[in-house]
Amino acid sequence: MKRIGTLFLALVLLTLCCTLFTACGGETAPAAAPAAAPAATEAPAPEPTEESAEIPEGALPDGVYSVQFDTDSSMFHVNEALEGRGTLTVEKGVMTVHISLASKSILSLYPGLAEDAAKEGAVLLEPTIDTVTYKDGMTEEVYGFDLPVPALDEEFDCALIGTKGKWYDHKVSVSDPVEITE
Repeated sequence: MKRIGTLFLALVLLTLCCTLFTACGGETAPAAAPAAAPAATEAPAPEPTEESAEIPEGALPDGVYSVQFDTDSSMFHVNEALEGRGTLTVEKGVMTVHISLASKSILSLYPGLAEDAAKEGAVLLEPTIDTVTYKDGMTEEVYGFDLPVPALDEEFDCALIGTKGKWYDHKVSVSDPVEITE
């Protein structure tokens, strides 16, 4: 009796697979295929619009924002003149934060782990030269970086290499977006 049940189940699965392969090949699938019919309680998915296709749900609208940039290190942080804040740019749902650091001693960043940054072919983030102005009016040139941000309010990995030539792992986060209007 078990063999007949198993054989019947195999036949049903084979029929379903053939139906799906036929439908994927451009031919019309037979009507009333039970596995393909949506449940009566499910609402149909809305058609994506150009705007919804570009911006993931919960993401910030395109624009420029001042954000809090936090790290797990007292040596790797935003320049004190900027009071812990960076500039977040959002374009088509993709977020990038620009941070100006405290000096020129961090030579490169990598959005990920130090182990991966040290591998051949890793794409490293190169510094920009930023000028910061302190409260007393003094200015200084420091390195800045444009770091991809996978999500707001969540820690993510960021590796750095300094003048000593060793990669270090850090956790960073971006939060508190305030739109910059000019």
